Amino acid sequence: MGKTSWALVVAGIAPLQLAAQTLDEVVISATRSEQRSFDAPASISVVDRDTIQNGGPQINLSESLNRVPGLTILNRQNYAQDLQLSIRGFGARTPFGIRGIRLLIDGIPATTPDGQGQGSSISLPSTERIEVLRGPLALMYGNSAGGVIQAFTRDAPEVPEFTAQAYTGSFDMRRTAWQYAGRIGDYGLVADYSTFDTNGYRDNSKTQRTQFNGKLSFNPNDQTQVNVVFNQFDMPLAQDPLGLTAAQLASNPQMAGNYAATASVRKITSQNQIGSAMTYTLDADRTVTARAYYGVRENLQYLAPATSVATRKWVGLNRDYYGAGLQYNEKTSLAERPVRLAVGYEFDYSTERRQGGEATNGQQTPGSLTRNEDNRSQNSDFFAQATTLVTDNISVVTGVRSSTVSFTSKDYMPSTTPDPDGSGAVTYRATSPVLGLTYHATDRLNLYANYGKGFETPTLAEVAYIDSGVSTPTPKFNPLLRAASSQHYEIGAKWLPSNTSRVDLTAYQIDSSDEIVVSTSNLGSTAYKNAPGTQRRGLELSATNWLTPHVSALLSSSWIDASFTQAYTSSTGNVAAGNKMPGIPQHFVFSELLWSSQAMGGGRRAAMLGTRAGFELVSAGRLYANDTNADSAPGYNAFNAKVSQGWALGNNLLTAYARVDNLADKRYVGSVIVNQSSGQFYEPAPGRNWTLGLRFSMPM
Repeated sequence: MGKTSWALVVAGIAPLQLAAQTLDEVVISATRSEQRSFDAPASISVVDRDTIQNGGPQINLSESLNRVPGLTILNRQNYAQDLQLSIRGFGARTPFGIRGIRLLIDGIPATTPDGQGQGSSISLPSTERIEVLRGPLALMYGNSAGGVIQAFTRDAPEVPEFTAQAYTGSFDMRRTAWQYAGRIGDYGLVADYSTFDTNGYRDNSKTQRTQFNGKLSFNPNDQTQVNVVFNQFDMPLAQDPLGLTAAQLASNPQMAGNYAATASVRKITSQNQIGSAMTYTLDADRTVTARAYYGVRENLQYLAPATSVATRKWVGLNRDYYGAGLQYNEKTSLAERPVRLAVGYEFDYSTERRQGGEATNGQQTPGSLTRNEDNRSQNSDFFAQATTLVTDNISVVTGVRSSTVSFTSKDYMPSTTPDPDGSGAVTYRATSPVLGLTYHATDRLNLYANYGKGFETPTLAEVAYIDSGVSTPTPKFNPLLRAASSQHYEIGAKWLPSNTSRVDLTAYQIDSSDEIVVSTSNLGSTAYKNAPGTQRRGLELSATNWLTPHVSALLSSSWIDASFTQAYTSSTGNVAAGNKMPGIPQHFVFSELLWSSQAMGGGRRAAMLGTRAGFELVSAGRLYANDTNADSAPGYNAFNAKVSQGWALGNNLLTAYARVDNLADKRYVGSVIVNQSSGQFYEPAPGRNWTLGLRFSMPM
């Protein structure tokens, strides 16, 4: 039996698939080439299509990625601000969107050059799998010190099929998804259209959105494969309930924050993106991959005033972005030892028109423009990475990435004393080396250690204001904000105790300087500064096991100590050395016990038939709300239950779902808005809530 031939699958794959596989799932993110996850010299997890489909109505990444160790994903019940997602503490303080984590969809970036992305860009109904890469090897993706989340759209099957899904649930939630997947001659097509509508758990949180995701695949010749992906996202309404103060939270967690309803606080977003990736096979050992993409995004947000009589404001961001990349992969040898090599170049560009003004009755006030400027960001990066089996038991991965990230701002408003010229420019340069060693101790045990140096620039939103020493930040480009740099250390083990179980354990330490933190914030405007030093230390454990042919168990557990190592002062107060970094739960646990009437190993179609019943535990530690640690939300334990039933109707499949979250109807805070200036930190999680769904799949 060959090396690691008993390897099963990475923690998080649907248990019904586990024993059916003789080899580990193939992953790409760790080494930029196909490799079995058990041998990948990094912390990498895979969430597959069955897990995504059975995790819920496929609205949010939080439904299925909560089982990935090291990743904390908090559903804020606020679609105007997106999910609060962090990896090893990176990204936890962002007030909206996802920052510090690289998002890729079919190899095409969903993160702009300044390091900010939107989780809603991923269309879950058509996603085949999601890879989550953590640790030093993720630094090979550039301006994203936290990690990489890469989604892959499913390939078109040989037999065409049509799938329809419909869900309903608490808070008037309605969700539909319609998908065609199949081949038309030499072309493979996956086309998915979905809708979502909810009134929300809290006041002023109604949301409506639609999404289309399409993938066209074809082979012009025997050596070339082309994928063309088009994605359209339209959210005409996402009301923002804002955060609550401690007193408001205790009084009524379903209420909206101050003036959210009276000021009609909300966001309107639309995005269209098209991209293509082409792989040309030179021979059995060499390939060239090229990608290019273009997209537009429009974002209009109405902000909350400080008081009932204060001037109400809006902010608009209209963005055009595009990019291209080229990568060469080769399997070769050095001193008669096998080597996998990847080298490439990536260029990404984004320009957005930032405007702002006054609002009346929830609409823009004509002639009240107070901000009008162009903000641009771009990156130009070279990278090289090699993996070598230096002995029969030891493999080494080395890599380096050279990055240049540039920001420019052109202010078109007249320069006045309260509104100075906001034009400016700044360039950040960084070299990110990585080095890793894997000891393949036995067919069932791999040990690895990695080191890497990363960086994280501020986003365009974070350089949009400066701290002038007054209560409200000044709307002016801030070229003095430095990029954060970090040193990453990681050791880990991957173990297969039996043919039906797997355990992954990782320990890490990350030392950072110039961490980007809040300097001052008021009236929806925030200026940032650099903190002198932070440290993150943590443990990650994931384990999957079949207890019987019908019962499986999964455990994903993360512990992190993220703290400031040096004192500093900001408008929020004196931050002492040893204070915990806010927005990061000190532990996060996901555990699942799943029973199936179908025994393991019966194949995918059999796994979709019969009855499944599962029980989940989600546990999170204390969440600090600000750098001073003066305010925090206690940890919680929540229990969820789910059941599904699948029937074969000839060649068709019909599946019914039912799910209840927060069975005990526990009141707790799901997330916090870090350093919120008026003390409205808390975003409460809903009480007991339910979801019902149907999925019908029909071959054509």
